Amino acid sequence: MNILMVLTSHDQLGDTGKKTGFWLEEFAAPYYVLKDAGADVVLASPKGGQPPLDPKSDEPDAQTDATRRFKDDDAAQKALAETVRLDSVKADDFDAVFYPGGHGPLWDLAEDQTSIKLIEAFASSNKPIGAVCHAPGVLRHVKAADGAFLVKGRKVAGFTNSEEEAVGLTDIVPFLVEDMLKANGGDYSKGADWSSHVVTDGKLVTGQNPQSSEEAAKALLALLG
Repeated sequence: MNILMVLTSHDQLGDTGKKTGFWLEEFAAPYYVLKDAGADVVLASPKGGQPPLDPKSDEPDAQTDATRRFKDDDAAQKALAETVRLDSVKADDFDAVFYPGGHGPLWDLAEDQTSIKLIEAFASSNKPIGAVCHAPGVLRHVKAADGAFLVKGRKVAGFTNSEEEAVGLTDIVPFLVEDMLKANGGDYSKGADWSSHVVTDGKLVTGQNPQSSEEAAKALLALLG
């Protein structure tokens, strides 16, 4: 079982002068769910190498069992520091793909033609695609075989407008995940803010927020039987 995880290479939070990147829990929890199930996990990012970590996800109140495990796992840290370039991988070599969130993907992966084509290749091969929190934003320009948006008419979840408002970034992000999913025809649903909410529609798994990261990875695994 070969699973690709795609992380952001973007580290600037708009023009605020602050840093962003991927969210640690949204990488660590799925990584261990997949590894513990026996999967071979390959990590990729647009630029390759060490993806930028959102500093807020490294603060004490954001730590979970998975992030603490990662801090003690030299092999996982080495794997993360050596992500392969996204343009070097192809869907044919993997059984599924998973995108962790953080705000970074809204700037790079959502607009990255390599990522868009990769997701379309997974979709056309009917292979599972997972994304959590802000990462459903990577589906913004992804089309299905019929030319419609991939999310059109499908049950989807993602970071809510109210959660974005709570972290004070509504006017900073290039687009709001909830609004985009709805605009693209997605059947968007959400749970209470900061509670786990994951939906599966066919081979597409989307989760709402960091609290959904472990469940989203488990849902992806379930699709792999």
